[in-house]
Amino acid sequence: MNPPHGFCQYSLQPLPASAEGKMPQNPTPKGNNGTARKEAGDGGTVPSEDQQDAESSFLSDILRFPPEGFQPSMTFCKSFTPKPPRKPRLERTSSLDELIWRRRRLFRMSQGSLTDAAEMESSARSLQGSPPGWLRIASCGYQNHDEDSLRCLCKASKTPCVVQGKSTLSDSGEKMLLGNKPQLPKVMPTHPPPSLEHDGSFSALRTANRIDPDCEDYRPRSRRWRTRAGSSWSDTRLHSRGMVCDNCSTASMKSTCSLLTPLRVRDVRSRSYLEGSLLASGALLGAEELNRYFPDRSIGIFVATWNMQGQKELPELLDDLLLPSDPDYAQDMYVIGIQEGCPDRREWEIRLQETLGPHYVMLYAAAHGVIYMSIFLRRDLIWFCSEVEYATVTTRIVSQIKTKGALGVCFTFFGTSFLFITSHFTSGDGKVYERVLDYNKTIQALALPKNIPDTNPYRSSPSDVTTRFDDVFWFGDFNFRLNEDREVVEQILNQGLEADVSKLLKRDQLLKEMENGSIFKGFQEAPIHFRPSYKFDVGRDTYDTTSKQRTPSYTDRVIFRCRNKDDIHAVKYSSCLGMKTSDHRPVYGLFHVKVRPGRDNIPLAAGQFDRELYLIGIKRRITRELQKKRALKDQKSSAVCSVS
Repeated sequence: MNPPHGFCQYSLQPLPASAEGKMPQNPTPKGNNGTARKEAGDGGTVPSEDQQDAESSFLSDILRFPPEGFQPSMTFCKSFTPKPPRKPRLERTSSLDELIWRRRRLFRMSQGSLTDAAEMESSARSLQGSPPGWLRIASCGYQNHDEDSLRCLCKASKTPCVVQGKSTLSDSGEKMLLGNKPQLPKVMPTHPPPSLEHDGSFSALRTANRIDPDCEDYRPRSRRWRTRAGSSWSDTRLHSRGMVCDNCSTASMKSTCSLLTPLRVRDVRSRSYLEGSLLASGALLGAEELNRYFPDRSIGIFVATWNMQGQKELPELLDDLLLPSDPDYAQDMYVIGIQEGCPDRREWEIRLQETLGPHYVMLYAAAHGVIYMSIFLRRDLIWFCSEVEYATVTTRIVSQIKTKGALGVCFTFFGTSFLFITSHFTSGDGKVYERVLDYNKTIQALALPKNIPDTNPYRSSPSDVTTRFDDVFWFGDFNFRLNEDREVVEQILNQGLEADVSKLLKRDQLLKEMENGSIFKGFQEAPIHFRPSYKFDVGRDTYDTTSKQRTPSYTDRVIFRCRNKDDIHAVKYSSCLGMKTSDHRPVYGLFHVKVRPGRDNIPLAAGQFDRELYLIGIKRRITRELQKKRALKDQKSSAVCSVS
C-alpha cells in the first residue's frame, strides 16, 4: 500500500547549534558493497555550509507544500501500513486563560516549524540571506528508507536534498540563495514554557504578585463587607466568602449584609442568656465570641483611686482623670475607687457617666460607708459578664461612719475571674503595724466569691481571698508614708520635672514591707515616676503649709496580682494633678489584661446595667454640649459692633 502522495512521511527537525559555523557530523551511510556513497549536485561539487542551510530550508517548504507539477502517483519509498488513529482523550473544560495560553503556544510553534503558504509564492524574497539553521531529514517510523526516491523528488522539484548529512543543490536553488540582504537567525526558546496549573495560572506569577504579609488580610477583609449578598447566592458561596460562620444561618444573609454574626432561628428559640451552653464551642462566653471581640484576647482596664476628703464640691470636668491624653484609645473597662467620698454618691456616679459618654454603661456600683466603687464597661460587652458580687470589711468598729475598711467586687468576664478591692487603711506616720493588720483582716474576712465558681480551685486558699481569682487589682489610700524629713523631701522635689523620685522610694514604707513579705504577698506595682499624691493644700499645687507640716508621701497606690505569669501588663502609672478639690491627688493605672474563653456554667448577668443613670448622664452631656455652642454663638455676636 502506497502512502499518501506516493512518498514517505519525513519530519524536519532543527539541529542544535553546537558550534558556530560548523555543520554537525553525521555518520556516513554505507551501500551494499560496504563503501561510502558520495553524492553531489549537477556540478559534482559539495555546496558550502550556508548553501546547505538554504537547501534544507527550501526542501522543508517543498515537503510541506508540493509544487503544481508534482504527481501523486509517483512512488519514492517503500509501502507501509498506517497506524490506526489514537483514541480520543477526554479532557476537562479549560479555562479562558488556559485556552489563550494554548493558542499562543501553537502560534509560536507554527512560526518555528512551518512556513506560510504566502512565502512559497515569493521564495526569492523569503530565501535571501543565510538560513537560520541546518535541517536534517529523519525517517518516520522506520530506518531503511529509499534514498534514491528522495533524491528523485529533489531533482524533479529542483530543490536541495539532504540525506543523512549529504546534500544536493539544483541550479535554480543555488541562484535563489545568492543575495546581498542579510537575514538574522530566528530566536528559538532555550527553555520549555512553564507548566500550567489546574487553575490556569503560573506559579511564577503568583510569586511575583504575592501580597505582603503585613497587609495580607487587609484587602480581603475590606472587600468582604462592601459586597451585598444577593438573593441568588448559594450557601456554599456565602460560606466561601467568609460572610457566614459554620454554625450560623445562611438564609438570613441572602437579603442583606451585616457586621453581626447571623443566628439560627433554632438557636434564638433555645438559647437562654441566663443559663447558656456548657460546650466550649457554642458557649456565649466561648472562644468564638472572644476572638470576635478581642482577636488578641486582651482588654484594656483603667483603675483609679482618689481620696476626696469628704468635700461636697466636685470638679466640673473629669476628662483629665478618666480620659488622659497620653493613650490614643479609651479603655474597655473603667474601675474607680473612692475613699472619704462626697455626701452625694449618686451625683458622683452621674458625673462619671456624663464624662464617659454613651459608649459605656455602669455595670455595678457598691458602697461601704464613704468608700465607693463604680465599674463601667463598654456597652457591647455587658453580655459576657457573670453576675456581680460584692463584700465589705470594716477595720474600725468603734466609728459610726465607716471610713476605714475595704470593699471588694468580683465577677467573671468570659473565662477570666476578676476581683477589685478598694480600701482605706489606718492613718498615721508610725502606724505601719496597724496597716498590716488591716491588710490581713481584709484578705481573711472578705467572703468572695459567693455563687460564682472558682476558675481554678486547686490554687485557691481559704485564708486569702486574693488567691481565688485569676486577676486581682487592689487600690486605695493605704496611708503608707515616707520615712524621711520634710526638708529632705522638699529639696528633692524642688528640682522640678527632673526630680529623681527613686531617692524618695527608698524610704517608702509600703515597698519595704512588700520586700519583707509581710503585706501584699504576690502583688506587683508598676514603676513610680510621679510626685507624691499627699498632702496638698486644697486648690493649690503646694504641699501642706499648715502647722502640722506633714511630709509628702505616696499614700494612694494601685497594685495588682495574677495567677498566670505576665497576664497583666502595666501600660501607664501616674497621677492627675489637675484635680485640686482635695488634699489628695487621684492616682490611676492603665493595664492590658489577657482574657481566656469560658463556658456558660456560671450565672450570667443578662446584660444588666443602670439604665436610669445612663439616661441622666447622656441628657446632661447633650445639655452641656448645647450650652457650649450657645455660649460660643453669643461670644461671636457680642464681638460685632452695630452702628445705628
